Amino acid sequence: MFRKIAVSAAALGLCISGASANEELLRLQRDPNQWVMPTGNYANHRYSELNQITRDNVAQLRPSWSFSTGVLRGHEGGPLVLGDMMYIHTPFPNKVFALDLKEPGKIVWRYEPSQDPSVIAVMCCDTVNRGVSYGDGKIILAQADAKVVALDAKTGKVAWSVTNGDPGKGETMTAAPMVFGDKVLVGISGGEFGVRGHVTAYNLKDGSMAWRAYSVGPDNEILFDPQKTTSLGKPVGPNSSLQSWEGDQWKIGGGTTWGWFSYDPELNLVYYGSGNPGTWNPAQRPGDNKWSMTIFARDATTGQAKWVYQMTPHDEWDYDGVNEMILSDINVRGRPVKALVHFDRNGFGYTLNRETGELLVAEKFDPVVNWATKVDMQTGRPEVVKEFSTRQGGEDTNTQNICPAALGTKDQQPAAFSPRTSHFYVPTNHVCMDYEPFRVSYTAGQPYVGATLSMFPPKGAQHMGNFIAWDASEGKILWSKPERFSVWSGALATAGDIVFYGTLEGYLKAVDVRDGKELFSYRTPSGIIGNVNTYTHNGKQYIAVLSGVGGWAGIGMAAGLQGDTEGLGAAGAYRSLANYTQLGGVLTVFALPN
Repeated sequence: MFRKIAVSAAALGLCISGASANEELLRLQRDPNQWVMPTGNYANHRYSELNQITRDNVAQLRPSWSFSTGVLRGHEGGPLVLGDMMYIHTPFPNKVFALDLKEPGKIVWRYEPSQDPSVIAVMCCDTVNRGVSYGDGKIILAQADAKVVALDAKTGKVAWSVTNGDPGKGETMTAAPMVFGDKVLVGISGGEFGVRGHVTAYNLKDGSMAWRAYSVGPDNEILFDPQKTTSLGKPVGPNSSLQSWEGDQWKIGGGTTWGWFSYDPELNLVYYGSGNPGTWNPAQRPGDNKWSMTIFARDATTGQAKWVYQMTPHDEWDYDGVNEMILSDINVRGRPVKALVHFDRNGFGYTLNRETGELLVAEKFDPVVNWATKVDMQTGRPEVVKEFSTRQGGEDTNTQNICPAALGTKDQQPAAFSPRTSHFYVPTNHVCMDYEPFRVSYTAGQPYVGATLSMFPPKGAQHMGNFIAWDASEGKILWSKPERFSVWSGALATAGDIVFYGTLEGYLKAVDVRDGKELFSYRTPSGIIGNVNTYTHNGKQYIAVLSGVGGWAGIGMAAGLQGDTEGLGAAGAYRSLANYTQLGGVLTVFALPN
């Protein structure tokens, strides 16, 4: 018999305390009957203690109800559930719906912002949005036009609105905000337009700015203390970013922050990653281009960086470092560690000490990764293979068969962590590329890419994705389940010892955590690039997911692109996806039969 579950902080695999934390959210994130954050909890576990649906009965799942969003572009992210209310969002124009779970599908209120459609032209890889956040009775939305809007959770009325960027310069917003303490943290998109990345904390009460930290630039703007901010245990020293750029190129240096945030209330640190340096042509920006492609640990109160780790210095492949940071207390090679686990676009799975930034594990999570042989554990630098270096190849030279492709062995689609197994369940891409850089000039608001790409499966492979189980303590794949296309949805692990994920063809699937055996599959109305979540209502467990094909992998369909190199190479690689699904945003909610 299923029962409502009270879960301790220890059961979540993370110690949580601290006066600066938002006590309401600390309490709510422990309640598996609700889903109050886009990431499930502050640690980004995407795990639920709910156990009504198990490996023994998941095959009986059936659709319970559905809701059409009325929007055709790619639907990333997922719904929030607070009590009897569900909040869902859409890609541009970023509608928000509050739905009454007592009458599933009934709209309590809707928010439909008026945005200039010219914003669409400066959104890199579809018009996606990764979700809303909750805090202090408000629903927080980061709009495509770079406005942060707080909506009254009961009525949908605008409580406050602030401007976080300028779309005229290519600055947009796609990431889900994160509420912590009395603040809300947001990033910025636009790395393909020469946007200088930053994260900004706004006061939840009125939207006033608390602090802003850039990814690149002078110490006072990136909020570094030259002696206290460390990288691999050593002080970064003065002007650590400026010294790694030629002249003033850092001013259009990229390092945008369009991924996920996590938060450790005990350490009072927020964690996130930065994206590619501008331009994609590495010959135009000599140096390590710090601190693009970097994991940041910042003091949540002040924004000052405690430690940083750059994964791909002088990026030559567009391996953005924005993927989620999963905080877990695990044993790493025999000793307990407060760990941070990160699956990077560059194809390496990293395990670090989240207190100190010490690098503990860095191993490939797809065997076809070939651009680097390994990561030097002393310096933290990848050992680049000359054959696959686009810088060595030079401008107007096509460097071939680089693995992974620019969209990475994994993009932003978040993995899940199960405290029951201490393993990670990861949606991945199995895609390689040809990459030809060329000279490009900067004009505000215009694309600043400087490379032509083609993407394709690895030689001899008939599939473009895998769903894997990963041991972060050793850095090894435990099992791998191939999929026809990239797995572009976020995963969900549960106490029923199953993991859910979606496919680009539109199937919601459940697999056994032990071996990846497929236990359930149901085809939803469109390809799934959203993130699966779970909740209860009236004592019954539900599984919810947004379908609506798009995103970078589905940009050919979403934007009507046909050329092999359009969509930064994705349109050609995923052209056959149109044979398996169609556009359309739909929320589908599943449950066991009564």
